[in-house]
Amino acid sequence: MSRWLVPDELWVLVEPLLPQFEPRRQGGGTAPVEERAVFTAVVFVLTSGCAWRMFPASFGVTVPTAHRRFTVWTESGLWRRLHRVILDKLGSQGLIDWSRAVIDAASVRAKKGGSMTGPSPVDRGKSGSKIHVLSDRTGVVLSVGISAANTNDAEALKPLVQAIPTVRSRRGPRRRKPGKLHADKAYDTAEPRRWVRHRGIGVRIARKGIEPSDRLGRHRWVIERTISWLTGYHRLNIRYDRKATHFLAFLTLAATLTDYKKLAKATAKSAT
Repeated sequence: MSRWLVPDELWVLVEPLLPQFEPRRQGGGTAPVEERAVFTAVVFVLTSGCAWRMFPASFGVTVPTAHRRFTVWTESGLWRRLHRVILDKLGSQGLIDWSRAVIDAASVRAKKGGSMTGPSPVDRGKSGSKIHVLSDRTGVVLSVGISAANTNDAEALKPLVQAIPTVRSRRGPRRRKPGKLHADKAYDTAEPRRWVRHRGIGVRIARKGIEPSDRLGRHRWVIERTISWLTGYHRLNIRYDRKATHFLAFLTLAATLTDYKKLAKATAKSAT
């Protein structure tokens, strides 16, 4: 199962990015923990949605060690760096379609509350958070973010566009700007429209009271599918992490693994 969760090809990309970790000094000394085993345990928690205390002992990692290492990696910015590496790989092979980007959000319940939570307007006012996602035309995740569930979707537009990393291209300079940005009526406010246009990005946002949302359906289904892929990682179905940074870490890792699957599929196809 470990090799299925973290294939050798993925680990080759992960290992150089890991920060140097100083183990705790304990009486009598303890054998160092293999970092791949810890990383695999984190991926298992994300994929299965299980509590930290319930992941299998077969990983050879104790719960405190896994959680402590996850926290250190999160604070070091590992997940964003790893996502950028995967995007660079996709971009260098021409697998990112910059002609159009699509943005959307999904609400999740926050069982234990915590930072960046609020009353959910779609869940009877219960505490929740929003997952915000921006993808390219084919569903490659370019940036993600989180907010309280009662945050207006339009407020996430600027941060998501600004969070798109500068990505390698097959030819020419790096790129981070899509040709157009598509969104539904939840993003229909004047200021974000002006801001997007000022950045030289075409705006295709459904107008309230003018355009039916289904006119954008042929483009927006891509982001809905991408969000479905992300929530297929069960740790994201319900938020159990009190710390917003930890929940965002899991979301970024899910985006990374989703994009890596596209890369692995393209690599396998080109090899045949």
